[in-house]
Amino acid sequence: MQRECDALRTKGKRIVLVPTMGYLHEGHLSLIREGRSRGDFLVVSIFVNPTQFGPREDFQAYPRDLKRDVQLMKPERVDAVFYPDAREMYGAHFQTSIRLSCLPKYLCGRSRPTHFTGVATVVAKLFNIVRPHVALFGEKDFQQLLVIRRMVEDLNFDVEVIGVPTVREPDGLAMSSRNTYLTAEQRAAALSLFQSLKEARKQVLEGERDAAKILQRASDRIRAYPEATIDYVAICDPETLQPLEKITRPALMALAVKIDKTRLIDNIMLCPEGMSGSDPGR
Repeated sequence: MQRECDALRTKGKRIVLVPTMGYLHEGHLSLIREGRSRGDFLVVSIFVNPTQFGPREDFQAYPRDLKRDVQLMKPERVDAVFYPDAREMYGAHFQTSIRLSCLPKYLCGRSRPTHFTGVATVVAKLFNIVRPHVALFGEKDFQQLLVIRRMVEDLNFDVEVIGVPTVREPDGLAMSSRNTYLTAEQRAAALSLFQSLKEARKQVLEGERDAAKILQRASDRIRAYPEATIDYVAICDPETLQPLEKITRPALMALAVKIDKTRLIDNIMLCPEGMSGSDPGR
């Protein structure tokens, strides 16, 4: 992979990378379609990265189906699929990692303390292997997007990182490979995440500025479903992720909820009337 991409760079080709963990859905395909328009050679990586899963998380159960993924990609004119295994990515004596000091202290990082070290390390490796000019990531994993942008800036990676808006299913549920875990009954509970976010946006547009009141209403809505367990519901600065008490400028509302054993995340920008929320991760 690295030799191929070095040769492409020598020829002046623009390389685009879409990193995934596979079991593709329409959200991934939206990244791939955007990536197709951004350069000459489009690489999709598929790697279920063990270092970003905690000891009691779903690494072994995470859905995998390479044949299905390749079939979904065929109409999208992907030039290369990079599909390494863990032994190739992490040799027997691997001991190097990348750790950010501030961004992982918030949101998902509080309950998943090793997660973003695993994310940053594997993305850095993918950047060094594929040598992309451009890499695309979904805004559904907003904290991940910020972590990667911070790493790229801090370590002087010559990669343009582009965030692509969240793709939703017809009922509003943010697309995720983990949605396949949900039963029909659990799906109704899962919809409370997006319903809470939409209600919060409506509150802000109607003049509510007290973050605590918005968070309380969202939490009450989610807890109405007995199978739902809240990890966090937060309103924060969209660049630093520090909590906000008052919404006087565009703010990120993010949440993580377990529906039975399935952990789901979602987010939305809350913009007081008259303000616009452009891509805040840039």
